[in-house]
Amino acid sequence: MNYQWYPGHMTKAKRMMQEDIKLIDLVIELVDARVPMSSRNPDIDDLAKNKARMILLNKVDLSDEKQNVNWTEYFKKKGFFVVKINSRSGAGMKSVHSMIQEACREKIERDRKRGILNRPVRAMVVGIPNVGKSTFINTFAGKACAKTGNKPGVTKGKQWIRLNKNVELLDTPGILWPKFEDQRVGMKLAMIGSIKDEILNLEELSLELIQFLTAEYSGILQERYGCDEKEDRVKILEQIAQNRACRLKGDVLDLGKAAMLLVDDFRSGRLGKITLEFPDIIE
Repeated sequence: MNYQWYPGHMTKAKRMMQEDIKLIDLVIELVDARVPMSSRNPDIDDLAKNKARMILLNKVDLSDEKQNVNWTEYFKKKGFFVVKINSRSGAGMKSVHSMIQEACREKIERDRKRGILNRPVRAMVVGIPNVGKSTFINTFAGKACAKTGNKPGVTKGKQWIRLNKNVELLDTPGILWPKFEDQRVGMKLAMIGSIKDEILNLEELSLELIQFLTAEYSGILQERYGCDEKEDRVKILEQIAQNRACRLKGDVLDLGKAAMLLVDDFRSGRLGKITLEFPDIIE
């Protein structure tokens, strides 16, 4: 499975962000809490040098809470301000407001010493597709204010969204994909639904997911589908097809349907709260 990770409009978006970053006090980066590292774009670190940084672990309702805590500590040790959120329900939004003030405390203090009072903090919101950037902005602002263009990465003019007298948000004019060579990153993004299923081999994806779950979350597949986790991953997929009546004509097992069922159950949280990657421990 090969992907086009860096289409042309992303290059244009990056140039626009390089211009906009001069106006910014704080960069707020959304990541998917199930794959906090794979859903980051390494370009953002270069773009946001010398700016206050915040990471929002989004979709924490779907991820392993133990790993949410571990990832929070990991990013804090890297110098980020971190908040766990669910942008759909609004959980964690109040903490984001207070954390913005905390992240920009030095800037606010500098302004005060220069006699500049009440200038709002200007924050840029960034994130790859499907991490919930627009949902976050809409929920955070309390109304549907993040306009979307007809094409991804194409927005005319800057979209400043004034939240209150203290904070203005700039929605990024384009969405950046991560640029990487490691296919495991692509696989994890495929598992959470950031890549169109039409270009994926879902059976292959499901076998990778089975291998991960039996190693890191043993018992989940047995509990959900009644399969024997001691079997190899192909046999487990066959057992899922068998036990969920996924069949083609002639009573042949429909492994494609079973694979889709498994991946859908993971993405929706029906398998439980699962995180696909764990942070390296930083001493």
